[in-house]
Amino acid sequence: MPYKPIESYCVIGDLNTVALAGMDGSIDFMAFPHFNAPTIFAALLDSKKGGFFKIAPSMEGGRHTQLYLPDTNVLLTRFLFNEGVAELSDFMPVQESRHQHRLVRRIKAVRETIHCNMVCDPRFDYGRAGHSIRKNNEGVFFVSEGYNPVTLFLRTQAPLKIVDRMTVSNFTLNAGESMAFVLEEAQSIGRSESSAPGFVSESFKQTVNFWHHWIGMSNYKGRWRETVNRSALVLKLLTSKPYGSLVAAPTFGLPEVVGGERNWDYRYTWIRDASFTLYGLICLGYTEEAAAFMRWIEDRCSELNPDGSLQIMYGIDGSRTLEETTLSHFEGYMKSSPIRIGNSAYGQLQLDIYGELMDSVYLYDKYGPPLAVDTQGNRERSC
Repeated sequence: MPYKPIESYCVIGDLNTVALAGMDGSIDFMAFPHFNAPTIFAALLDSKKGGFFKIAPSMEGGRHTQLYLPDTNVLLTRFLFNEGVAELSDFMPVQESRHQHRLVRRIKAVRETIHCNMVCDPRFDYGRAGHSIRKNNEGVFFVSEGYNPVTLFLRTQAPLKIVDRMTVSNFTLNAGESMAFVLEEAQSIGRSESSAPGFVSESFKQTVNFWHHWIGMSNYKGRWRETVNRSALVLKLLTSKPYGSLVAAPTFGLPEVVGGERNWDYRYTWIRDASFTLYGLICLGYTEEAAAFMRWIEDRCSELNPDGSLQIMYGIDGSRTLEETTLSHFEGYMKSSPIRIGNSAYGQLQLDIYGELMDSVYLYDKYGPPLAVDTQGNRERSC
């Protein structure tokens, strides 16, 4: 499978992690269940060993297009052929209460009869851990091996076959028919809510409504509103719902220059990057995100370095040591290696972070509730 241009991917997410979906219907990158967790799909970094999840018509030729439903992070991929038209919708439900991480994919025949293929080929722990597969009448379990095992369940009504370490399906849709696939963490107790007959349709509506509600809170009324909203939606996808921190990027190992060695892991919170992001969100009226980040900053200020300083970056959960290692078994995007996870830059000294952080703190103090006195004192000591 050849590597696709990085710009041909679109992103979906649930404020815990993201997936990158290509125009060919293949999800080639996904850390699961969190931004900084090991990958289950990483064909973007190694087309043979990384793993992928592809749903697409089996017809040759045609044109592919991608777009988001307006003002949402619900992705539509359209396959246009002379013989017919198909549409693939991809999204990750965002739940306000207890969260079970899910990836929902649904392909529909819009015009004429469409023959489709599905391949789900997860590779756990950055492609380092093996896994077993077992099937029941509702889908397939993927059970990883090794350290910190993960069990995934692929739920669908499509006919499934197990081939080697992956699951494949071939099915036909007549005009107006659809087929859904839900990949989720396996429930240890009880039945999953995704087993309900109307789950996919209902979660689609809830996800669309969530993003419509969120973007509706923006106070931006100027020119290029659609572009500004799209940028805000992407920034929101980089926000960790459990912690309030923001990742600089949800990926690792992608090269600054194809064939180069500057292939870093950016799935961490840089004080500088997060401050600039908060600046933009505050200007759009998103003080709730600013408040969550300030609470995260308060926690960092309560555990300053012995000299009273902040680190330039932290894990999304506030972890301080981000040990850097190399995935030597991955060839890298278009053979750009080495592939690194972790980031040793956490030990660097960069004094500019205090100015950027203070700018964001000032804006939050201006437009949000006042900061705690203890936080202001810690902030002053760190500067």
